[in-house]
Amino acid sequence: KHICKEETDDEELLWKQERSSSPDEEEPELPQIKDEQEEKLPQIKEDDAVTVQPDSPSHESSHCCETCGKVFTRRCSLLIHMRIHTGERPYSCEICGRSYVQRSDLTIHMRKHTGERPFTCEMCGKGFSQNSSLTIHMRTHTDERPHSCKTCGKVFTRRGSLLIHMRIHTSERPYSCEICGRSCVQRSDLTVHMRKHTGERPFTCEMCGKGFSQNSSLTIHMRTHTGERPYSCKTCGKGFTASHKLTVHVRTHTGERPFSCSVCGKGFMDSHSLTVHMCTHTDDRPHSCKICRKGFIRKSYLTDHMKTHTSDCLTHHLNTHTGVRRHSCPVCSKSYLVASALTVHMRTHTGEKPFSCHLCNKSFIQSSAFKNHMRTHTEKVVST
Repeated sequence: KHICKEETDDEELLWKQERSSSPDEEEPELPQIKDEQEEKLPQIKEDDAVTVQPDSPSHESSHCCETCGKVFTRRCSLLIHMRIHTGERPYSCEICGRSYVQRSDLTIHMRKHTGERPFTCEMCGKGFSQNSSLTIHMRTHTDERPHSCKTCGKVFTRRGSLLIHMRIHTSERPYSCEICGRSCVQRSDLTVHMRKHTGERPFTCEMCGKGFSQNSSLTIHMRTHTGERPYSCKTCGKGFTASHKLTVHVRTHTGERPFSCSVCGKGFMDSHSLTVHMCTHTDDRPHSCKICRKGFIRKSYLTDHMKTHTSDCLTHHLNTHTGVRRHSCPVCSKSYLVASALTVHMRTHTGEKPFSCHLCNKSFIQSSAFKNHMRTHTEKVVST
């Protein structure tokens, strides 16, 4: 005989976690499912719901939902399941008013308010509010990925991540922006996207005050202050603050350019470069100066342009029209419009060559010459 209880065991918590996990307890790269329908799922063991033939002997001893026909081995599981259809959520949080189907859900929720994280990882010390979150987290240490995509074979630590991934193959984007119409795979993506319209940047760097629309962006930014570069290139050893930056960098060695222009066929190493390039065909200038309304293809171009409206930079800009060269070389008296040009010129006298090739040890005065040189190695790799 089964004994029914509101408090569920670890397997029940894991089953629920795979359907809806807390955003503050997962790695930045891992997506999450937060669909309203999925949030309504009670913490019933997966093996509570069984397939029973109507004429079989076990059918009489099982408990069947009269609304949807789902069958349960325990009556208490059926009663909790029925709350999906009735909308009943009898357990409410006294702090924020959020309600839940069963008491165990409320218990876990209350830990968000109290900060309690009773389940701790023995390997890294990270704490979690429920054991199922710890179970999933441990897979980051063991590299266990039990959920695999039947279409492409990609594996995941969480079933929820797999379900979201499947939308790539089905092209399902159920969450749409009411302002611009852009659709997203999951609600959390839409929440982040909406901040582009509202300008909200709730995640702020304590060191420099820069704001970000999502916590993962802040995490990556903090590495610019700490110097941490956890992603290293196996070919040249160069380190990067984010995995996607390493992915793009590796293409400089392989010569891979997976993003192609549909108009002229030119290939690019990343999607952003392709987006910027497409503006050359459409004359689109998405970044506009608020002072003079001049448009630019890249945001960085706009940033440089904005300096022409400040007093010092405006003087520099006017020098390009007047021909005034205020920066002179103390050795040969050659003059330049900007100080940076003089800095580069001085290296011809000092012999300084700060840009060195790690492949052949050849050095260069300017970064542009160094970049051109590196392409000669890339071309050799591609040709071989």
